[in-house]
Amino acid sequence: MQPVRLRAVFIAVTLAFSSFALSRAHADAVLVAAAASLTDVLKELAQSYEAKSTHKLFLNLGPSNFLARQIDEGAPSDIFFPADTAQMDFLDGKGRLEPGTRKNLVSNQLVLIVRHDSLLAITSPKDLLKTEVKEIALADPNAVPVGVYTRNYLAGEGLWEKVRLKVVPVLDVRATLAAVKSGNVEAGFVYKTDAAISKAVKVVFSVPLDKGPKITYPIAIIKDSKKKEAARDVMNYLLSPTGKSIFKKYGFVVFD
Repeated sequence: MQPVRLRAVFIAVTLAFSSFALSRAHADAVLVAAAASLTDVLKELAQSYEAKSTHKLFLNLGPSNFLARQIDEGAPSDIFFPADTAQMDFLDGKGRLEPGTRKNLVSNQLVLIVRHDSLLAITSPKDLLKTEVKEIALADPNAVPVGVYTRNYLAGEGLWEKVRLKVVPVLDVRATLAAVKSGNVEAGFVYKTDAAISKAVKVVFSVPLDKGPKITYPIAIIKDSKKKEAARDVMNYLLSPTGKSIFKKYGFVVFD
């Protein structure tokens, strides 16, 4: 009887191990190329997702235009999550997106920030014309979404040509945040969600949603992805009530 019992235990352990190995064999590492402004929320979403899935989520964060160019040039990515529709349109026009997967997920708001201890009297974009405001940090206004949004807004207010010589172009929205925090510039434009993560800066003006540019973060699966099933699972999670609640926690406006 003893040998039979041992053999049964051995078979049970072997089957359990085989099942575990099989489940791990189906685990994929999903690479998400995403806008820098999504850094903090996607880190939490990755942890939350991995707690319920065998798949792993890796992030390639940076300026949306740089990421779009990388993908177009063949850099491996499974999901693209930029901060504007223009970059998604660019890849869509190149046939780089998996048909039927593109969706608009969240929105944001532009804000003007200064260092938390700044004594400058800045309460509106017009105050940027003051002589004491010498430099304004802004992600590349000709290419990076937050910079383009800001340039378009200021142009609509008749201010862009008056302040553009004060603009110090930086890599992305997080570089703007860093420049203002360090005191290297007097002010900068970032998204509401970026300003919220730092106590070293304060918001002095929020661009009204009805006057500012419509900020849209679309998401889609890359056509050349080798992990489409896993990528769809990740996208479904981001679009789920749980995923949307985490976006809202960080201040993003979620599309229905």
